[in-house]
Amino acid sequence: MSSSTPIAPAADRYWMLFAVCAAGLILPLEYTGPAMALPAIEQALGGGPIALAWVINAFALSFGSSVMLAGTLADRYGRKRIFSLGMAGFTGLSLLIGFSRDVWMLDLLRGLQGIAAALAMAAGAAALAQAFEGRARTRAFSLLGSAFGLGLACGPVIAGALVQWAGWQTIFLLGAVIGGAVLLLGVPRMQESRDPEAQSLDKPGIFTFSAFLVLLTFAIMQIPEDGLVSLRVLSLLGGAALCLVAFIRAEQRQRRPMLDLSLFGDRRFVGIQLLPVATAVCFIVLLILLPLRLIGVEGLGPWRAGAMMIALSAPMAVVPFTAGLLTRWCSAASLACLGLVIAAGGLLWLSLVPVGQPAVAMLWPLLVIGIGTGLPWGLMDDLSISVVPVERAGMATGIFTTLRACGEAICVAAGLALLKALLANELAVGLAQGVDGSLAGLANALAMGDASALQGLAGRLSPMALEQLYSQGFAHLLQILAGITLLAACCCVLALRAPRQAACPASH
Repeated sequence: MSSSTPIAPAADRYWMLFAVCAAGLILPLEYTGPAMALPAIEQALGGGPIALAWVINAFALSFGSSVMLAGTLADRYGRKRIFSLGMAGFTGLSLLIGFSRDVWMLDLLRGLQGIAAALAMAAGAAALAQAFEGRARTRAFSLLGSAFGLGLACGPVIAGALVQWAGWQTIFLLGAVIGGAVLLLGVPRMQESRDPEAQSLDKPGIFTFSAFLVLLTFAIMQIPEDGLVSLRVLSLLGGAALCLVAFIRAEQRQRRPMLDLSLFGDRRFVGIQLLPVATAVCFIVLLILLPLRLIGVEGLGPWRAGAMMIALSAPMAVVPFTAGLLTRWCSAASLACLGLVIAAGGLLWLSLVPVGQPAVAMLWPLLVIGIGTGLPWGLMDDLSISVVPVERAGMATGIFTTLRACGEAICVAAGLALLKALLANELAVGLAQGVDGSLAGLANALAMGDASALQGLAGRLSPMALEQLYSQGFAHLLQILAGITLLAACCCVLALRAPRQAACPASH
């Protein structure tokens, strides 16, 4: 802990923990939840498919591209100040969203909401690193991981209930209510802390890095719609590469850079950054794609589909915190890697469950995936801070949260594109023809759970044959995700292993 930061009373520290965990619950819920409200928003405000897609994309894009800057601002201007600013902005914007007159205004407010969320998350996590030490810090971050995972996983279920009972505006009203509670109950008890060696803002680094993330994230979001080799996607990727080169050169010239590039020479730091990517592969991709299968292909209603998803999300309520307690006997790195292996096994188990099986056949593998993902989920935030000086906790949090947000966007886009390609190949084999434009379009619609795809194929394939080819395509996707998760686990084992200690001299 910084010598310039006095130790806060225990009661104040736990009120701060409440504030940060409450923010960690509502911010991801506000990210995943609005997806359930898109039909209601379309009915109320109008807007085409692109405008409606940006209800989700605007939040993800602005959050991912500004979280690194948020960590830098927290280190320089104070973690409490930036956290308060972020929560106040998030709360106010949540109220304003309910008064949107058209979908484009809603998209603009969602983008601003993502920036406010980035300020709150980066500053809140950095404040926890200052207030707690040792095992207490590990437990605090495991609680934050539980709150974040629960909000992310339960967002669609809670949002579906709110939309059906009280209208789409209540999703954002819930965010305003919890944000207000954080501002009233938690923020006044927080103690201010900052990096005593922070200098002027790294403006070239801020501009080039934010531009890099905006271009990269936007390109990834466009791949399922335009294709990887389209002019728009290639132009965006090329622009992102140029901005990345400019950012690296700018950071090399800074005495106190926003991103200390020397950290990437530390294998432990690099290994830790693999953890959020791995959890995105084994958990976040399934969180987005499985409801499309359950509702669009299996024919379950939203309530039954939501009940099925609880098996995946419920472990996030207890496993991350339990993982923090287990660090008394096992290292955090070992538990995180073990969790990835368990999640990969659950994905392989789920790949054996075809369309049309009883619900219980899917519940157990989903539970295994949730348990496995929960182990690294509650530990990786603390691990990301443990390899840097605590005074630079905001920077470490910013890097880690940036990779988590961008990794989730990349993995979801790649998973959806891969499922479409696998289904197109299965359809081509089933219909004994090559993949043409119409077949690719049907595969796209089928991957999104669009009932029109089923109607378009009704005269060409029997229902049983269609279910079989979808099952095969989805199973291949799960097997690929399991392989990537296992590979990430192996890399993390090698990167996070403790350095070998010199042998002690024999006693005489």
